[in-house]
Amino acid sequence: MIRLLVVDDHPVVRAGMVAVLGEETDLEVVGEAGNGAEALAVAPRVEADVVLMDLRMPVMDGAEATSRLRGLPQPPEVLVLTTYDTDADIVRAVEAGARGYLLKDAPTSVLTDAIRRAARGETVLAPPVAARLAERLRGPSGPELTGRETEVIALVARGLSNADIGRELFIGEATVKTHLVRAFAKLAVTDRTAAVAEAHRRGLIDLG
Repeated sequence: MIRLLVVDDHPVVRAGMVAVLGEETDLEVVGEAGNGAEALAVAPRVEADVVLMDLRMPVMDGAEATSRLRGLPQPPEVLVLTTYDTDADIVRAVEAGARGYLLKDAPTSVLTDAIRRAARGETVLAPPVAARLAERLRGPSGPELTGRETEVIALVARGLSNADIGRELFIGEATVKTHLVRAFAKLAVTDRTAAVAEAHRRGLIDLG
C-alpha cells in the first residue's frame, strides 16, 4: 500500500484528487495539506511514501516544501502536480528534489502510474515537461548528453538504482536525479527504460 499526502491550496481540487485516488486498491490517502508548511508538519506524522505537491501556494510554495521534505531523515518521494509548466517552475521543482513533474490535466491512469513509479524511486516527467526541458537545454548543435549524463544512463542500463549510481560515481543521489532529468529531456523520453533504449539507439552506450 502506497501512503499518499495530497498538498494543494484549493480544497475542491484536494477533494477531487482524494476521491479519484481512493478508487485505487494499492493507494491510500493518509493526509492532506493546504500549503507547504502544513505539508512539512503532516508528512512525517502520517509517514507518507509519496507527496503530491502543488507548486504555487501561500505561506510556503511547493518547491521550498519539496526541498525541506527531501531533507528529512526519512524523506518521502515528491511528485509535483501543477497547472504550470514554465521553465522556471520546472527547474525549481527538479532542483528541489522532486521525483517527477506532472500537469493537472493528466489522465487518472497517467497520474496513478506516475505515483507507483515515484514510489519505486523512478523519475517521472510529463511529455510536455520533458519537451520544455529539452528546449531549455538545447544547445546550438542540439541537446547532447554530457559525459556525466552518459555515465549515469550507462549505469541505469546495468540495473543500478539512483543510490547505487551515486555510490559508484561518488556523487549525491539528488545529483544523480538531476542528471537523469536532464538526460531524459535531451533524449526526449519520460522514463529510465526509454532513456536506455534511446541512448543505445544513438550509440551513446553499449548494452553488450
